[in-house]
Amino acid sequence: MTQKSSNTVWHHATIDRAAREKRQGHKSAVLWFTGLSGSGKSTLAHAVEERLYAMNVSTFVLDGDNVRHGLCSDLGFTDADRVENIRRIAELAKLFSEAGIVTLTAFISPFRKDRQAARKLMPHGDFLEIYCECPLDICEKRDVKGLYKKARAGKIPFFTGIDSPYEAPEKSELIVNTGRHSLTECVDKVIQLMLARGLISAPTAQQ
Repeated sequence: MTQKSSNTVWHHATIDRAAREKRQGHKSAVLWFTGLSGSGKSTLAHAVEERLYAMNVSTFVLDGDNVRHGLCSDLGFTDADRVENIRRIAELAKLFSEAGIVTLTAFISPFRKDRQAARKLMPHGDFLEIYCECPLDICEKRDVKGLYKKARAGKIPFFTGIDSPYEAPEKSELIVNTGRHSLTECVDKVIQLMLARGLISAPTAQQ
């Protein structure tokens, strides 16, 4: 995005990310959960956060609906608005990461180019794309809000999976089949990925 103001200067913090990570006792990262509406992104992100919290890891979940109540309340669901929504979230997640926090984002984020743009904002290895793979029919069965029904009736335009495309990741760090595996199994896979990447340490008997 083009910078409109030419009078702004980036101020470097006197306490850097490395110092924050050392104090936290773990590295920061962005766990980017993506998938269709109803695929279990928010449920999984919050369940992973609960597990990490029990391991004394500092976390925060950026949830799609919550963010649209404030930061992105001016945006709709056209392709252009979706692009801007993800751009804002990526910039926010980057700031959280600089603060030494593990940030979990739960957004459909349907377009590959937008997820790739978010990845490029982060230092190499900081962005972990987690694809919540779930068949459309299962997502529709889980639809407690009735959004798919409204979309199929033409009451919600630009609905991902119905009249707006979802571009599944081609090279995500992790694929969790949320339609087939239990929530606990999915959480385990995410934690295993973080352990393998050295972002967190295995809990000790005292924890």
